[in-house]
Amino acid sequence: MSHTPPGAGTDSETPRKGGRNAFLFVIVCVTLDMLGFGLIIPVMPELIKELTGLEGEEAVVWGGFLTMTFALTNFLAMPTLGGLSDRFGRRPVLLASIATLGIDFLIMGFAHTIWLLFLGRALSGLSSATFSTANAYIADTTDPDERGKAFGMLGAAFGIGFILGPALGGLLGMIDTRAPFFAAAAFAFANFLYGLLVLPESLRRADRRRFELARANPFGAFRHFSRLPKVVWFLVAGG
Repeated sequence: MSHTPPGAGTDSETPRKGGRNAFLFVIVCVTLDMLGFGLIIPVMPELIKELTGLEGEEAVVWGGFLTMTFALTNFLAMPTLGGLSDRFGRRPVLLASIATLGIDFLIMGFAHTIWLLFLGRALSGLSSATFSTANAYIADTTDPDERGKAFGMLGAAFGIGFILGPALGGLLGMIDTRAPFFAAAAFAFANFLYGLLVLPESLRRADRRRFELARANPFGAFRHFSRLPKVVWFLVAGG
């Protein structure tokens, strides 16, 4: 008797309903993802000082560059990750994002130079698609009348993780500067293993789209601003 892995779907026109376990995983996934990010916030300045030997404003500058590295690489990669999600399904992209985040935390936890922190942040930025893919998963698997409630729970999970993360990170940082990084990695890998067991694919094959490089252009969205002059005016006025 053959065994079908959790992620293996059929050619059915009906999307797989993830069920209670899959929905719970998505909620836990987002919570732990934000918990991991929050965990490292209190100790990141101390780790930068330890690796660079700098103090005060100079260390803050390095912290800003690290944040920029994550944001820039994520901006460049997000359209590609979205295209891969539409082509191969939500499950592989979501699990790969979680696993890579765990690797990022390990790299930073073991880092002995500032450049390894940059490597970890760049790697995480290039693969970080947890929240956007979780949103897509919810959209795939919930009925329209239940979707608002599901998105609300997802937003609450995001907030809870980000609230608890810094507090827990501060406590762990009192033990050792690098302890929060290893704790965040443990959460990420536990989340990954949990997903391997309970998360089915949500995107039916009939709805999958061929990956196109043109759609993976991160600057493509700016072209649409020409059709929305009020949005452009608002951004300029607000800046």
